[in-house]
Amino acid sequence: MKYWRGYLTAGILALITLGLMLLADRFSVLVDMVYPYVTREVQTILADWSSTVSFTLWQVLVVAMVVAVAVTIVLMITLKWNFFQWLGWVLAGISCIWLLHTGIYGLNYYAGPISEDVRLGSYEFTAQDLEETTLFFRDKANEMAKQMTRDHDGNLIYSDFDTLANQAGDGFQAMTYEFSGSIFAGSVLPVKQLSWADFYSSVGITGIHVPLTGEAAVNPQTPVMALPFTICHEMAHRMSIATEDDANFAAFLACLANESPEFRYSAYYMAYRYCYSALYAAGTAETAAAAARIDLSVNDYLRFDLEKYDRFFRSHRNEDASKLADFVNDSYIKLSGDENGEASYGQVSIYLVNWYLEEMVLPYEEEDSTFDPLDKDHVDSILGN
Repeated sequence: MKYWRGYLTAGILALITLGLMLLADRFSVLVDMVYPYVTREVQTILADWSSTVSFTLWQVLVVAMVVAVAVTIVLMITLKWNFFQWLGWVLAGISCIWLLHTGIYGLNYYAGPISEDVRLGSYEFTAQDLEETTLFFRDKANEMAKQMTRDHDGNLIYSDFDTLANQAGDGFQAMTYEFSGSIFAGSVLPVKQLSWADFYSSVGITGIHVPLTGEAAVNPQTPVMALPFTICHEMAHRMSIATEDDANFAAFLACLANESPEFRYSAYYMAYRYCYSALYAAGTAETAAAAARIDLSVNDYLRFDLEKYDRFFRSHRNEDASKLADFVNDSYIKLSGDENGEASYGQVSIYLVNWYLEEMVLPYEEEDSTFDPLDKDHVDSILGN
């Protein structure tokens, strides 16, 4: 029986975790009403605790666990422990970590979408609406790309990582206090820099949030035009905005609300990338032609930034390691409750189209439809003349 204790413990912990996820799925409305507010406070407390050290605490803990496992393997071989028994307790440890993760953060995947918290409408939009949204963000990105400070080679000159990390909270605070967005009332402590940046660049990882330590960390090698957006994305996760599309939209709103041009350009730059990708991926001849037309009018400054971003990840990417990292991340997202997996990143385009319609289209339509009794055209239209 002693050989099965580890497996029994792992099974019990796994069943508890599964039960929590099933309950959260069944009572998602109740989860949305209470759970994010509790976990946001927990994340704030953990972030305050982990911020007492400048390095990423979770990376040290991972190294310590790997060393501990390696030591037990050596002991198992030396002392001739039973491998079957050893494996059971390893699985029990993994189940314990997953249960802790699910309890203090993971059920946020079953909360309502961010659109409900920011009171964003959900519209039945067409491919034409997506095209117009992409045009809007291209024009905004074009305009700001010309205004940004650059060196003689055309490279963007941005503030350093620590400055951007300290400024990122300004956008979230503006969303909280000026736009009554209580969902953003979480920790605005600066994100940390990921150690071993070369490794994360090789697998295409720009940032990680670890709920067990409350740490939001970003790869400092991330191209500067995307860095403010990425910082805000990881901060949004720390605010218990769990799904990737929700965190992307939160990053867009926070960057846009920030007074820094570096953040606002990052908002429009990333919004254009996501909408253009969605338009191109729509898969029809019409949308492909529309994407091509839009791309033709990208100015030289924005083109330079788009190509530099792509070139960075192409030059650093390790194909085998990236495929493994993508598989792990996709599996994690799906196991957490988001069936879309990694595809959820790009689904922010749905929010962006709805935002464009609500902020840029509907107000003008309502203004145009207001009846003016002194306007002869309005009067004639009412009378049928």
